[in-house]
Amino acid sequence: MSTFLTILIAVLVFGFLILIHELGHYTFARIFKVTIKEFSIGMGPKLLWYDSKKTGIRYSISMLPFGGYVAMAGEDGESDDPNSFDKKPAWQRFIITAAGATVNIVAGALAMILLTTMIPLGSTTIHDFVDKEESKYTVSSSESGLLEGDTILSVNGKRVKILDELSYEIMRQGNEPLDLVVLRDGAEVKLPDVVFPTEEQEGQTFGMMDFRVNRTEKNFGSVMTYSFRKSCLIVRMCWESLFDLITGRYTLAAVSGPVGISSAIGDAARAGFSSLLYITVLISINLGVMNLLPIPALDGGRLIVIPAEMITRKKMPAKLEGIINGIGLLLLLGLSVVIMIKDIFKLIF
Repeated sequence: MSTFLTILIAVLVFGFLILIHELGHYTFARIFKVTIKEFSIGMGPKLLWYDSKKTGIRYSISMLPFGGYVAMAGEDGESDDPNSFDKKPAWQRFIITAAGATVNIVAGALAMILLTTMIPLGSTTIHDFVDKEESKYTVSSSESGLLEGDTILSVNGKRVKILDELSYEIMRQGNEPLDLVVLRDGAEVKLPDVVFPTEEQEGQTFGMMDFRVNRTEKNFGSVMTYSFRKSCLIVRMCWESLFDLITGRYTLAAVSGPVGISSAIGDAARAGFSSLLYITVLISINLGVMNLLPIPALDGGRLIVIPAEMITRKKMPAKLEGIINGIGLLLLLGLSVVIMIKDIFKLIF
């Protein structure tokens, strides 16, 4: 696949996810009759725009595809407009603010259903073990008591019901011995200190699943259950990855920005439609979850201020809120630049 086509696919994916995010804000702003000045896909200089004579809203497409916004009267300060954002009840402002991230998460979950109908569904029942010589692993989990036909029920106390949950727990925690509970011959059996093979990637040690599992029969119930649990797992992975980054388990080298994600989108597109759809789902849910973080300049930062206002019955001064959001935006932009430079160096070298 050419570099141009890779960039084009990445732009389309980012543009679509930004579009549905901003449509979430836009839709509920229109429902609650908030005055909207502009609806923009992308950031920076405008390439195309259209001014609606009926609503007065400017619809625009800007040069940089990695962003977008819905500009509402009274969003960043007080306004004389009777239908401005700041004059709406707190509960309406909360819904409008949360709508963008929520739409990304819901859209990702719905797309996951489509994806699940296209791929094999893995269970947590062991079919057979990978040969040590073939895999070059120095240990096998079968040496710690796992048997073919065992159905793994939990890993270190966390229930696992689909292959993705099982593989994630082993990957994240398998750098140390794990306590498993398996279903064997109709009875639950506890297996303490099960040792899995490990691999090191970018300075991090991960556990490796050294066995293959049986497939789950595909029907309406199994597809819906698998889709729901896999979507919830992605949400959990977002939070836990952030926690691991803060606590120092993962370094900044493990974080990717638009450049790194674009490269991953290109790789997925080369692998086929299902791979491209999966990474799109992953990015959509991640975008939603990350936007809900309680960080100034993100939707989550505003979602903290609004409930506080509802409790105290006092609004944060618009000037103070603007300063806090401005500082948050500068910090996020600075982090984005650092990650972008790291991604570019990784691609070149």
